[in-house]
Amino acid sequence: MGILLQVLLTAVAVWVSTVVPGIDLGDASPVAKIGTLLGVALLFGLVNAVVKPVVKFFGCVFYIVTLGLIGLVVNGLMFWLTGYLADKLGLPFVVTGFWPAFWGAIIVAFVGWVLSIVADRVFDGD
Repeated sequence: MGILLQVLLTAVAVWVSTVVPGIDLGDASPVAKIGTLLGVALLFGLVNAVVKPVVKFFGCVFYIVTLGLIGLVVNGLMFWLTGYLADKLGLPFVVTGFWPAFWGAIIVAFVGWVLSIVADRVFDGD
């Protein structure tokens, strides 16, 4: 799947995650919110591409001991880090704490997975 399509799907998934109290896009115009979502999707992809492999490498024992359940915590922390970095970059995307980040990351993962399945079927013609 193309990178642009993946960013768009992630942006939609991030938008869905704003139903969680503590995850907010601020009060902006719809066009500005779309820009923010695309920026956050790119940032989330970069955080997952750069930071997550390092965390997995150094925390591999925890992944083994918890049978992978620590991955939920790591995903939440990556989402929280994305919110922090978005704020530092001037994007009006706020994640107020660990629990909103935890549930938001679960929503982003699930919605992204469903959208990827749909996109694969639509663009592959199956």
